[in-house]
Amino acid sequence: MGAVAPLDARAERRGWGRWGRPLPGRGTGTRTRWCSSSGGGIWRASENLTVWPGHDTVVINRLQVTVPVTRSGRTRGVGVPGPGSPKEGSRPGTPSSSPLSCRRYVAGGQCKSTVRLEGKVAIITGANTGIGKETARDLARRGARVIVACRDIEKAEAAASEIRAETGNQQVIVKKLDLADTKSIREFAEKFLAEEKELHILINNAGVMLCPYSKTADGFEMHLGVNHLGHFLLTFLLLECLKQSAPARIVNVSSLAHHGGRIRFHDLHGEKSYNRGLAYCHSKLANVLFTRELARRLQGTKVTANALHPGSVHSELVRHSFVMTWLWKIFSFFLKTPQEGAQTSVYCAVAEELDSVTGQYFSDCKPAYVSPWGRDDETAKKLWNVSCELLGIQWD
Repeated sequence: MGAVAPLDARAERRGWGRWGRPLPGRGTGTRTRWCSSSGGGIWRASENLTVWPGHDTVVINRLQVTVPVTRSGRTRGVGVPGPGSPKEGSRPGTPSSSPLSCRRYVAGGQCKSTVRLEGKVAIITGANTGIGKETARDLARRGARVIVACRDIEKAEAAASEIRAETGNQQVIVKKLDLADTKSIREFAEKFLAEEKELHILINNAGVMLCPYSKTADGFEMHLGVNHLGHFLLTFLLLECLKQSAPARIVNVSSLAHHGGRIRFHDLHGEKSYNRGLAYCHSKLANVLFTRELARRLQGTKVTANALHPGSVHSELVRHSFVMTWLWKIFSFFLKTPQEGAQTSVYCAVAEELDSVTGQYFSDCKPAYVSPWGRDDETAKKLWNVSCELLGIQWD
């Protein structure tokens, strides 16, 4: 971290020295650093210094943000303009230079819909903490009956109690669901269908990340089993209820990390080789492909399916990695809060303009770029068929 990196020819034409030295009078030097980029891990970005007197430009999540700096000899610190700094907003096309403005860019888009959800039923997996909890809080505030589907009942009850007290909505219900066990998934679906008549929103939010190699109760690699196969089976079991309750929505929480994923059909469970970071990426790509094929199959049913990237969120998802937990704390200023990270989930679940939108991928409450592997229809169909075989189901 912090090592000076060579610049490409394009950078040199902009006035940057070949090895990071700013050319006299203009331009910047560049140094490589690491910063958080998605729920999928730490990505390399570049930090460009001395764009004009008193300011630095920092690339955060591929977004160039200009922030003021102090200058004392070689010391630079974000927060206080240096001598000769331009006034805030004085450079056309450049974000405001205050740290608060920088933080707003990190926070990303917000769901502005004011739609009410009285009479609607929603299931949110993994809603005892982080993004899921904040999504449940938002839907409860809108009047929905919210099913908090979690493995840890004690944490789920605490979260539900907090949400009920804050929103005044007593229809926040906790149900046991362990996505690492197909028996638990089937039991959850059976009980839900026996107790509830309708289901309007299914948010497949729960997930694991950077786990040491392990398998689910059914012998699936943990990332694939929980993040993809568990939600695949849950959606299958609840689909008829969703169709009967239409219009209804299925929301799959994926990640920008899907760009680094590949579906390794020859080694789906990582028995030949395993990398915990790549395993997470593979499972997030599976979420995108599942959404794409599901949307195609649901055309004409008034049930939509969309996927999303919540952003870089300060949550418990990285708890399996000491290094990532440590880095998450260091870069917390550049991470979304769980409430900010939940905005796109809420948007996909309630926004009126998405009533007929399906098979799409969103980030910051707007359509986002999907990797070429996430747009491969043949791979999506093959993954669908393989998933059905692994789970012992027939889903035509």
